[in-house]
Amino acid sequence: MVDHDPAVRHGGDLAAAIARYGTGPEGWLDLSTGINPHPYPMPELPPEVWTRLPQADAEAALLDAAAGYYGVDGAAHIVAAPGTQALIQWLARLQHPADVAVVGPTYGEHAAQWRLAGHRVREVTDPEEGADASVLILVNPNNPDGRIIPRDAMLDLADRRAARGGLLIVDEAFADVMPEASISDAAGRPGLIILRSFGKFFGLPGLRLGFALAPLPFARRIRAALGTWAVSGPALAVGTRALADTGWIQGMRARLAEEAAQLDEMLKAANLSIAGGTNLFRLVATEDASGLFVHLARRHVLTRPFDYRSNWLRIGIPTGGRHRRRLADALSG
Repeated sequence: MVDHDPAVRHGGDLAAAIARYGTGPEGWLDLSTGINPHPYPMPELPPEVWTRLPQADAEAALLDAAAGYYGVDGAAHIVAAPGTQALIQWLARLQHPADVAVVGPTYGEHAAQWRLAGHRVREVTDPEEGADASVLILVNPNNPDGRIIPRDAMLDLADRRAARGGLLIVDEAFADVMPEASISDAAGRPGLIILRSFGKFFGLPGLRLGFALAPLPFARRIRAALGTWAVSGPALAVGTRALADTGWIQGMRARLAEEAAQLDEMLKAANLSIAGGTNLFRLVATEDASGLFVHLARRHVLTRPFDYRSNWLRIGIPTGGRHRRRLADALSG
């Protein structure tokens, strides 16, 4: 085993921010997570989703809804899990020790979990730098810079891995706001595993729901590893409803695009350089990102700094005029 610190710094640690910077009458404006600030409206749930074990027909309905939403030819290629974090951890543990390349900088749990599982992990800046690795992992659109790798390039990477018995793992956690960047419709292709998050776009991370889209042999292995009743009854019910709600999905994509554009104008007015992002967050490049983080935190606005890049700060999308004004005042104050 590799001696490695498993702790990865994440956004959303509001308790730590309160402990360090206190709080005020307005409370905190948490822009540190890249989660949709407009959550899907919770439907009224039947009592049995709480009082009965998760039912097979409810899981089948969820997988059918996911197949329709992600454009997958057959629900058998989809595995539902209690969040994509669980899938990241299980994928690393289901593979024999291998050479793994992670295209970064990106979501830190990928490299961390494969190291913890005993794999030889290196981080590369371009997929071709990891051409000789048995397992190649990339996030598309990337977190935190929003980088997009073209569809044909990703499918070629998958085919080359498959020819050598390897894997391409594509984390599409933020693809809901950029569906044109997704290759989910290629699910089932040999050598390709796609991860999809439910909580980020639908604004319900506490529900803990995510999906792996995989060739049948891998789908069976992942499903067996997760075990029976991996997804709760409430998550099955809410996920099924939300994934089929095309009106809400289309309207939310348009709303987030408009609000991201408004955030762009606010950041430009503050003379901040936008280094990338998606419609769920923007990445700012500034010489003193840590100073800007502290400046905002003292005004009870929480953002996301990065240990590995001292000039980066990620800012989520503020919702509504009051939150936008609060961020604008904090940036200029």
